[in-house]
Amino acid sequence: MTQPGVLTVYYDGACPLCAAEIRTYRRSRGSERLRFVDVSGDDAPDILGPDLTRAAARARFHVRDEHGRLASGAKGFIRLWRHLPGWRWLAIFASLPGMPILAEAAYRRFLPLRPSLARLFTRFRGRKGAPCDTACGSPKV
Repeated sequence: MTQPGVLTVYYDGACPLCAAEIRTYRRSRGSERLRFVDVSGDDAPDILGPDLTRAAARARFHVRDEHGRLASGAKGFIRLWRHLPGWRWLAIFASLPGMPILAEAAYRRFLPLRPSLARLFTRFRGRKGAPCDTACGSPKV
């Protein structure tokens, strides 16, 4: 589950696009205070807390705060960005009136495109790996 005082970030490490994004966050100042959980491996539990399944965590970005509260999609990204000093400006911008709704709408439009974008990303980077229709979770919102 979560450790006190730590934001837990759940991500699909089998998705090359998601993995690259998480690598960027891990290199950011302040990331040492976060807990990153790759939910793609066979060793990942099917239940990641009372309100999060592995399938849901693979299908959509989730974070759990130090109080055990779960946030997903745009709200999850905003919480992550608030914890990383170099990204706080984006959290502030994304939290302006009306922006969380727009950000969530954009995220929902992105989700069905994720497998195709991940395939393109993989080809562009020249990496071999699992096909993104299986590696990138379900595109369901």
